Amino acid sequence: MAIPVPLKRVAEFEELGFGMFIHWGLYSILGRGEWIQDRGPIPAEEYAELQKRFSAPCYDAKRIVSIAKAAGAKYITLTTRHHDGFSLYDTRGLNTFDAPHSPIGRDLVREFVDACREAGILPFFYHTTLDWRDTRFRDDFPAYLQYLRDSVEILCSEYGRIGGLWFDGNWSKPDADWEEDKLYALIRRHQPDAIIVNNTGLENRGKVGNPELDSVTFEQGRPTPMDREGMPKYLAAEMCQTVNDHWGFGYADLNYKSLRTLIETLCACRKVGANYLLNVGPTGDGEIPLIQEALLRGIGEWIDITGDGIYRGKPCGVLGEGKDFALGADGRMWFYVHDLGVIGDSNVTVDGGEDGERRFTGPMGKIKRIRWTDCDEELSFVQDGDGVTVSATAYPYGKHLVVRVAEAELAE
Repeated sequence: MAIPVPLKRVAEFEELGFGMFIHWGLYSILGRGEWIQDRGPIPAEEYAELQKRFSAPCYDAKRIVSIAKAAGAKYITLTTRHHDGFSLYDTRGLNTFDAPHSPIGRDLVREFVDACREAGILPFFYHTTLDWRDTRFRDDFPAYLQYLRDSVEILCSEYGRIGGLWFDGNWSKPDADWEEDKLYALIRRHQPDAIIVNNTGLENRGKVGNPELDSVTFEQGRPTPMDREGMPKYLAAEMCQTVNDHWGFGYADLNYKSLRTLIETLCACRKVGANYLLNVGPTGDGEIPLIQEALLRGIGEWIDITGDGIYRGKPCGVLGEGKDFALGADGRMWFYVHDLGVIGDSNVTVDGGEDGERRFTGPMGKIKRIRWTDCDEELSFVQDGDGVTVSATAYPYGKHLVVRVAEAELAE
């Protein structure tokens, strides 16, 4: 069976490759994660008092976007409203539980969108579909769904072109009629080119949902290859992941992933053609914690050194051994090589590095040359009918990139 051709918006989304997720709201003031109202539990009226403390004196949308840009992120998905029902945007009379009616007194989504546009980053909007505060969610679900659509219409009509909308919460009522067709038709009316995502949650990673959706989600789990043969529509894939153990800021959550893990996860996503959406949780004051910023900038340094194959390259049927893999596009291939050592005395380096052959098999054109993208060193190789064996040189002393990238130029 044939694989469907991706719609233009879906193809462009796949080329973005890497994005920043931002979970920020009233829960950030408490610094105990985004689910603290429910997990506390904290009574709704008591929790709502946090609105009076939401002044966020350090919130600077331009600085946050600049960090994303330095990380190599091509898009940012911001929690415009999370499950507590508090909105970072002006709800224009739907309620007063929003940022303009807090001490900060501003439409923070407007500032976010303006900063993204200035920096050439594509803004995406996360929006909850469940609501712990609004009693209609429990008592009058059709009325609540109309409120949800009215809220989303503001986001679709007041901020210019956006990259997409990222919904989360339908898993809270798995047997309910969420009237998704009405919601998605509204979006298409205002934002015909927007990517629409509806997170299926931890238990349903990669599950295909409503026909209008453009991507499946892999929450907190590495994506598996998509089998698109016979699909009525080509769907993208996206993995979203926390940098520690919580989406929202947790002052006592020190379980941060290493830079090595984050780089390898980005590579694992691109290996199967999926995007990687990495989350940060700003503090209640509105700042991204320094350790999170440092990890993001580290990813950006890796991308700067290893090249743009991580965006341009696509799965091409060429396989490596172990974690190694290849991507291809436009007459080029990129070989992603893991676990190389560093050349040096065993008393100086952790692991003495030696040159090693790496084998890649599958359909490929005739290779003219292969070079490391980080230093332009040409690599020797032997190509045969089944693939290519590359002599992958170890890192020189003073360098270790976690994953090293070799670019191959193909004969025309």
